[in-house]
Amino acid sequence: MNISMKLSEWLLLLLLSLLWGGSFFFNEVVLRQLSPFTLVFARVFLAAVFLWIFILLSGERLQFTRELVVSSLVLGIFNNFVPFSLIVWGQQYIEGGEASIINAAAPLFSAILGQFMRGGEKLTKNRAFGLLVGWLGVFLLVGQRGSSGSSSMLFGRLAVLGASLCYALGALYGKRISLPPKVLAAGMLSAAAVYLLPFVIFIDKPWEINLHTVTFLSMISISLFSTAFAYLIYFKLLARVGATNLLLVTFLIPLTALILGLLFLGETPGWRSIAGFGIITVGLLIVDGRLGRDDSSK
Repeated sequence: MNISMKLSEWLLLLLLSLLWGGSFFFNEVVLRQLSPFTLVFARVFLAAVFLWIFILLSGERLQFTRELVVSSLVLGIFNNFVPFSLIVWGQQYIEGGEASIINAAAPLFSAILGQFMRGGEKLTKNRAFGLLVGWLGVFLLVGQRGSSGSSSMLFGRLAVLGASLCYALGALYGKRISLPPKVLAAGMLSAAAVYLLPFVIFIDKPWEINLHTVTFLSMISISLFSTAFAYLIYFKLLARVGATNLLLVTFLIPLTALILGLLFLGETPGWRSIAGFGIITVGLLIVDGRLGRDDSSK
């Protein structure tokens, strides 16, 4: 059952969608000068440093237990290292707005994978129909052809879709963890930075690059605002309004990314992107039970 949301919670939800939607915009700006691994490393490393400082200043007690270490290592892979890298790599070939729409498939993956996990929600006829509708939207997006470089664009879309699968796996694994959210977020970002460090040192060699001011500011923005600050808002909302209402951010992120891309990067989404976003949204609303009647009570 959905918990009614206050105005302040709606504003936080909108802010979260702006921060996460903005990450696709900042990715495109930074990718003009930095390679994917360096971008992702800087994002998770700076965000982790900020969160650890925030935790220490807040006076929260730290206990580096086995559960924290293992959870950080696992979630660092599924929530940060792999999906961030796939999204950034994919955005070399597709626009940020399109990437944000494909990324909205994460709840669809979660609904499917949940059937095979202990405590997962039952796949009712209503939810199954919603999944079918949602995946039609995904296929419409992934299968669209560009005027040039269609193979690269296809692989870019598939990379972002793979990131959505990782987010779903991370969310299902994270449900079983009972750790302070801020500490867990800092831990998994730190683990992701460790995973990425060898790629940055031996492949990218970023010390040979002179950063432009715009690139530097975008990198700081995606690290502190779209990652560290966004996670603090995310966990606060999760505790106050629950996972069901928090799912609404999935519908708002693509709108933010599309608007920012249109205003500042001159991106113009095609009819397939708009139609795909609409179909995915309808499917998610059905899966979530906000649209149509759930038949589980029959």
